[in-house]
Amino acid sequence: MPETSSRPSFPRRAVITGGMPYGNKNLHFGHIGGVFVPADFFARFLRDRIGAENVIFVSGTDCYGSPIAEGYRKKVENEGYAGTIEDYVRVNHESQKAALDAYGISLDLFAGSGLAPARDVHARVTDELIRRLHERGYLKKRSTRQFYDVEAGTFLNGRQVQGRCPVRGCKSEKAYADECDLGHQFDPEELIAPVSQVSGTTPELRPVDNWYFDLPAFREELERLMDEWDMDPQVRAIVTKTVRESLVDPVIYIQTKFREAYDAVAAELPEHALTEAEKGQQSFSLTFAGWEERDEAREKLDAAGVRFRTGKCLLPFRITGNIDWGVAAPELEGTSGLTVWCWPESLWAPISFTQTTLELAEEGRYSSRDWHDWWCSEDARVYQFIGQDNIYFYCVAQPAMWEALDWGLTQDIPVANYHILFMNKKASSSGKIVPPMAAELLDAYTPEQLRAHWLSLGLDQKAVSFNPKAFDTSVSHKDKATGEDVLVRDDPRVVDPALKESAFLTNIFNRLARSCFYGAANVCDAHLPAVAASEEAVAAAREATLEFERRAYEFDAHGALGVAEEFARAANKRWDDASKAAKGDDGAYEAALADAFVALRTTALLMHPAVPFGCEKICEHMGFSPELFFSWDHAFDGPVELAAACGETPAEHKIVPLPPRYDFFEKHPSQVKGK
Repeated sequence: MPETSSRPSFPRRAVITGGMPYGNKNLHFGHIGGVFVPADFFARFLRDRIGAENVIFVSGTDCYGSPIAEGYRKKVENEGYAGTIEDYVRVNHESQKAALDAYGISLDLFAGSGLAPARDVHARVTDELIRRLHERGYLKKRSTRQFYDVEAGTFLNGRQVQGRCPVRGCKSEKAYADECDLGHQFDPEELIAPVSQVSGTTPELRPVDNWYFDLPAFREELERLMDEWDMDPQVRAIVTKTVRESLVDPVIYIQTKFREAYDAVAAELPEHALTEAEKGQQSFSLTFAGWEERDEAREKLDAAGVRFRTGKCLLPFRITGNIDWGVAAPELEGTSGLTVWCWPESLWAPISFTQTTLELAEEGRYSSRDWHDWWCSEDARVYQFIGQDNIYFYCVAQPAMWEALDWGLTQDIPVANYHILFMNKKASSSGKIVPPMAAELLDAYTPEQLRAHWLSLGLDQKAVSFNPKAFDTSVSHKDKATGEDVLVRDDPRVVDPALKESAFLTNIFNRLARSCFYGAANVCDAHLPAVAASEEAVAAAREATLEFERRAYEFDAHGALGVAEEFARAANKRWDDASKAAKGDDGAYEAALADAFVALRTTALLMHPAVPFGCEKICEHMGFSPELFFSWDHAFDGPVELAAACGETPAEHKIVPLPPRYDFFEKHPSQVKGK
């Protein structure tokens, strides 16, 4: 393709992965709309752009860890569930996969970290990776304290304890043993007002031995990586901003009312710098050289009755735990019986899934069957689609771990989206605002309507609310006759925000496609127009294609779809004007039809990653193979050039006639009057 110097550069091979959903639940709309649809858009675009054999799209159910163990425990106790924990996970995994399939998420593999076929591969990778970190001196055994429920007589896993987040400035009331629901990391003893979710009592802290990755040792490497990411148009500013919040010296904040108590023990604390409270602030701060000095000071301050909060900083990253339901950790230095904490092993799960994909693939499906060519090669890239609250794990812990392994792993490109809100509030399946399940939405909308809407929300810029009218139970007005409340979902005067983008699909795009096929049946004997398209039509298609490519490269799906829609609207108007002017003149009508076919092919090429089903119907009716029609090797070719690539003239290339009133993009039956 021409003009390569001014166009974005794409890798030879690419792995795309979406954040892994926990195996204790089905998928709500946020999982699909906030992570998987954007990831699928880019995966489909890359398959068209660099070849399907050069793209692997993987994700899977996060089978292990405390959320799953706790969900299983509650199901057994509250519902009398008789299956094993693996049965429990498998049922949820299959429900998740069904939801992803229903939305057309084109994963090459949606695996389970604890389920065949990926389970054994994942266990092997886990063992190799942890041994490698230990051999290189980056794993440290630490005796830390873990919550113990005296009444229940058991150690508690992470999700079986809840309290308030201790990180300064965080207002989360839903903090677990060592992280809050906003992604902040801390030590268990810092958790404020802990409560056991098993017995409702206040748990004790008892010592246990575990392995920790020396994350603080990689501060300089992370700072250099952030400098690189600042210059990378594919990495969003929120990523480097969030990471840099942790690349600071350890700090303790103390309220000024405890100043005398602090002064009494200040000389006993490790060396630190004191910063007085600024005007209007209620706390002064102590800055330490490292996290160990800060923790020593924390113990002394606590013993002296000084209340404090800590700031963000790099802390050792826990690798193991003692929960039964987890990947077995290798025996190191005499420690045995440990399992791997679910967060670290979920970071390398995409490597396991890639290896599994390649092992299962038929010969010739992918351009290489060596996983190193996908994860370690200079001409390969890995794109991680994640939620903003997971930046710490994927953009702090993972890059440092990749450096420590020295396996030549390339640093991933993180694609962090803001949250999709529900009715202008943050929704969570375990919170007060329970969002609709992804499958429920399909009772009122088609998958392509929702895909187009979610991609147009612009989650790369800010958190945006999803307000589907069919699920809006707020009050619109009072009925004048009865005085009863009329809900928004029942008010015919209220426009459905979720259908804004689909109006383009069901009207403009449909109309352009029908005009082409019905027109060709009338004047071209169900063949392509034999006349050449106008320079104006060809130039407009080329310009839109280049602009779409740039937007897609930067993960700006909102902007990319805007380019395609603007182009199609202009093409539709051009067709309207030209076809009306050509009334009674078959030659002029065929010339207008040639322009319309060029526009239709380009619109279908650009919209294919967003709304693949309808676009593939257009391809089928135009009489081309998807491999040719959607290939960006032919991005600037119109239908006549595509026919030539098949060794046919326009008059020889047959198109598939449409039935009367055919729709490439249908409305949901509930949206059609009389149904």
